[in-house]
Amino acid sequence: MKRIFLLLMIGLLAAANGFAQQTADEKAILALMQEQEAAWNRGDIKAFMQGYWKNDSLTFTGSSGLTYGWQNTYEGYLKRYDSPAKMGQLKFTIIQLKPLGKKYYSVIGKWYLTRSAGNVGGHFSLVLKKFKEGWRIIADHSS
Repeated sequence: MKRIFLLLMIGLLAAANGFAQQTADEKAILALMQEQEAAWNRGDIKAFMQGYWKNDSLTFTGSSGLTYGWQNTYEGYLKRYDSPAKMGQLKFTIIQLKPLGKKYYSVIGKWYLTRSAGNVGGHFSLVLKKFKEGWRIIADHSS
């Protein structure tokens, strides 16, 4: 029993230490995600979109299929979430943050909308790239 308790404590300390040792890039990515949440919850889709790469090569994959480009992705959000009742309040839960190299990260998580039009949620996987202006989502697959 003492051995199980000791192993449990070591595991908890290691997990806590991992959260405390986030890299500057991880902190910046998490801050970007928090900014997106806040923008969405204000009803500001354009500010929410600032987390995305403003380029025609951005890819967004969702229930409607594949969308290419920042402008098309933005217009898709405006069409699907055209009222406060449809937008609701967004909450992200990050499951995994993983470096893919010096300038790339993968983020896997959950999204949840609490809204009067009916609550919805799902999962997402993102690929982010570090640009001179900061981290931006270059590929989003949300379901």
